[in-house]
Amino acid sequence: MNYFFKIVLLLFMLTKASTLSAQGGKEKVEALRVAFITKKLTLTVSESEKFWPVYNEYNDKIKAVKRSLRQAYRKLPQELTDKEAEDLYQLEVQLRQSETDIHKLYGDRIKSIIGAKKLAVLRVAEDEFKRELIKTIKEGNE
Repeated sequence: MNYFFKIVLLLFMLTKASTLSAQGGKEKVEALRVAFITKKLTLTVSESEKFWPVYNEYNDKIKAVKRSLRQAYRKLPQELTDKEAEDLYQLEVQLRQSETDIHKLYGDRIKSIIGAKKLAVLRVAEDEFKRELIKTIKEGNE
């Protein structure tokens, strides 16, 4: 019994350690993203203070919409009825419209903070950061 308890405790600790490591990795990526975008946009301190809360809220809402769509597709039964397919299609249209509405609302809010030029650069910077992150991950796995 004592031996079993030690193994369970060790497995628990290893699981916790890997979870904390993954969370630390997410935090590191987030810090790199903030630094990358701030540098690319040449944000002033005043702009940064206003920009990041709005931008983070925007990202959270977009992620939630995308998560909802992924979850809807994951829950598909093996045999899909015509009604279920139609309902799923209508849900996807609704979620994509929500995503468009979020882009418009937050795009306008962000533009009022950093201006149209920096908003355009933001879109490019987001893509550049994703490409750099993927490249770094690929290089690390080789």
